[in-house]
Amino acid sequence: MTTSSVDFLIVGGGIAGLRAAIALAPVGRVLVLTKADATESNTGHAQGGIAAAIAADDSPALHAADTARAGDGLCDQAAVQVLVEEGPRYVRELMEWGARFDLNANGTPALGLEAAHSVRRILHAGDATGREIGRTLWQRAAQLPSIQTVNHVLVTDLLIVEAGVGGVRFFDENGRRGEVKARSTLLATGGAGQIFRETTNPSVATGDGVALAYQAGARVGDLEFVQFHPTALNLAGGPRFLISEAVRGEGGRLVNANRDAFMEKYHPDGDLAPRDVVARAIAREMQQTGGGVFLTLAHLNAHTVRDRFPTIAATCRRFGLDLAVDPIPVGPAAHYLMGGIETDVWGRTSLSGLFAAGEAAWTGVHGANRLASNSLLEGLVFGARAADAMQQPPRAAAFGPDRVEASSSNRRPSAGDVRAARAVDANAIRDLMWKNAGLFRTRRGLADAVDELDALSSAREPMGAGDTSMLDWRLFNLITVARLIAGAALRREESRGAHFRADFPEQDDLHWKVHLVDVRRR
Repeated sequence: MTTSSVDFLIVGGGIAGLRAAIALAPVGRVLVLTKADATESNTGHAQGGIAAAIAADDSPALHAADTARAGDGLCDQAAVQVLVEEGPRYVRELMEWGARFDLNANGTPALGLEAAHSVRRILHAGDATGREIGRTLWQRAAQLPSIQTVNHVLVTDLLIVEAGVGGVRFFDENGRRGEVKARSTLLATGGAGQIFRETTNPSVATGDGVALAYQAGARVGDLEFVQFHPTALNLAGGPRFLISEAVRGEGGRLVNANRDAFMEKYHPDGDLAPRDVVARAIAREMQQTGGGVFLTLAHLNAHTVRDRFPTIAATCRRFGLDLAVDPIPVGPAAHYLMGGIETDVWGRTSLSGLFAAGEAAWTGVHGANRLASNSLLEGLVFGARAADAMQQPPRAAAFGPDRVEASSSNRRPSAGDVRAARAVDANAIRDLMWKNAGLFRTRRGLADAVDELDALSSAREPMGAGDTSMLDWRLFNLITVARLIAGAALRREESRGAHFRADFPEQDDLHWKVHLVDVRRR
């Protein structure tokens, strides 16, 4: 096993990890470990844009109100205030660093509108905003000699030292084991959409950071809140390619199999209702009509549509569809994890020396349902703040007063646990989660999922010779995060935001206006 040491270790090369690395570069040696190619992350797949209150008719207070309304009563107000008040500064910094957002004729940012926003506040670069932000950050990071990047690395576990977390163990791209020690470690590993059969997320989004932190004894929470994006391309045999919410923001309409618009009967905001409402409405329309649901832009100017959404239009053309003319078949798909590794507003976790930022983290900023285009902003703002905290004397985050802890098994996983995962069919887990922990949940379905995942995770092989493989760890992490999501959804006996219980269809503030926390005692 190779061993090395750095000052600051960052796991993940998306917006949160890169912004932290850039801030840390002047004060120490920074190592960034990525799971695949350097540019492969959820950041690069983000289409719509990044929200910031920079317009004359906007304000941080209005942005905060929209965020809280979308979050359905569970947003952490302190985290929301940090996001909306510091967001404009960090977005302007991106522009100073060369981010090429779309501009109006007068040179000001061309701002888009998305669901649940009360004004236009979405900066965008065509329909590939995440890719442009990633390009900007990678270009800047490449100019800083103190930042080193190693790609195609799978981190398997955290190094636990007397003071807390002191680094990680990993497999390199050749399957060799390695270990890196660090004064501060940041998990910026992204989301967990690949836990579900239908997802807009890239293959690397398997919730590894949540699994790593949980297995080390860190608190994780709000994992029942998984956002299902309503409009992924829904073609048999095709990818669940995201059809950005910005398409509806520019006038796209949802119609059912009878070509009837239907969203107004589900919500007064119609096609720009919150994502959870639109996703469930689409599923219900499919069930009621026995056919598909389609996004139509045929009533808009065709040239404008193709110019505004070139990436989406090009993908549609690959499958014989013209975005500007044809009805585009769409359906819901797992898109974003609102919960994650519990942190304070500086990225500190419950383990000293361990930090988290971006989608892997749970600051409480999104509540039960993320407001569109707040994800890139979250990574940018809290990645920068985590970097500040990583330079300070290490300390753990405090436990919030609105949290309810559900302690789990106190046994650390063994090599036998990990090896046992090799017999598991990952696609079967994804099918199970889509069926039982997807858009519509019930006690029976969730209990069945929990029982099946428990049986998988409790399978044992006797300890003995032979090492675990990268595939073993990937499957073990998949089981771990799936079990946490299903268990949290089973506990929450109400419907709120992205979490919908068909057997408890009403919101219950009296009993459930709290955050559910899981922790594995070390």
